[in-house]
Amino acid sequence: MSLDATWVVDWMRESARVLAENRAELGALDREIGDGDHGENMDRGFAAVLAGLETISADASPGGVLQKVAMTLISTIGGAAGPLYGTGLLKASDAAGTETQLDGASIVALLRAVRDGIVLRGKAEVGEKTMVDAWTPAVDAASAAESAGESPGGILRAAAEAASAGAEATEPLIARKGRASYLGERAIGHRDPGAQSTALLLQAAADAARNA
Repeated sequence: MSLDATWVVDWMRESARVLAENRAELGALDREIGDGDHGENMDRGFAAVLAGLETISADASPGGVLQKVAMTLISTIGGAAGPLYGTGLLKASDAAGTETQLDGASIVALLRAVRDGIVLRGKAEVGEKTMVDAWTPAVDAASAAESAGESPGGILRAAAEAASAGAEATEPLIARKGRASYLGERAIGHRDPGAQSTALLLQAAADAARNA
């Protein structure tokens, strides 16, 4: 079983929906340790993505859709999230290449490329209270699920569950990157908003592939 460009489009549509639904929550998380605009920025960026999906050609590849989404996010999301998610999805587009169908190994490679692009752009490591703390366990779980013979949908569900746990695990951490790092120990007890939006995005990816 494999996933095609329709899955990517459905993933982005579901992402736009859940980010709009969780805009206030993400903003509240960000007000605790950041600028308070993460929810608004993510909602605005994915609303633009949603509008752009109407222009996707019927014969677009998964990589082609990801590239368009990446460029939209870079140009519309403010703060650090736009460049980080945009770079990650550009790397995912490269990983998908011109494939029209994504099998389990391709899904793992796509998720790893997103994580590696975010690391490349943000220079963050696991344990620094950033979205990397959600992406890295997601990639590890996806890889383990693929090795165990899970379908693409199963791989994405494993990634989503791990991302959710990773986001929760940022709460006791001291922030080492971004505006939150200025707070020192005062950031302890607060969940990283980027890790939480990562969990939402990966749950959206899994929901879009629920039948795969």
